[in-house]
Amino acid sequence: MVIVSLVFLSASALGAMPATMQKDGYIKGYGPFVPVQEDWPVSRDTQFKVVFDLAKAAAPGEINKTILAAARFMNMHVDAGFAPENIQIVVVVHGSGGDDVGNDTYYEEKTMHKNTNAPLVKALADKGVQFIVCGQSAAFYGMAKTDFLPEVQMALSAMTAHAVLQQQGYTVNPF
Repeated sequence: MVIVSLVFLSASALGAMPATMQKDGYIKGYGPFVPVQEDWPVSRDTQFKVVFDLAKAAAPGEINKTILAAARFMNMHVDAGFAPENIQIVVVVHGSGGDDVGNDTYYEEKTMHKNTNAPLVKALADKGVQFIVCGQSAAFYGMAKTDFLPEVQMALSAMTAHAVLQQQGYTVNPF
């Protein structure tokens, strides 16, 4: 009989990020992770092209876990020795997730909170992460292009963005 134990750690449970986080590729202050002694080899020359699918808004005033996961992906791979320029990340936003990439005016009017995702979105975008919002979802939720953070691009649909990104060699991260 094999017993498997899984431990799930919240971002706060992981504590401070490693002291080595002085490399250029880090998203400082976000995306906590723990270093791991690996025994499943992955070439440090690997090119990552990863999409994170953000479909649901976080509770008002909280950081969206999908956006945080994109930062974690970047941080842990840079820390493990992968070159930041080999890590291409896109966050495709649809459904109620559009709220979390809404600009300050939109977000505060809707939730009565400051958009705590805005600094993280900017930090990620500054490292080359793209944010693509579904135009269909935006219309459904009554959002115009001007309601989004300046780092956000609008596509015809999330389905369109996913189809094009897949043709460009991106994979969808299931977390």
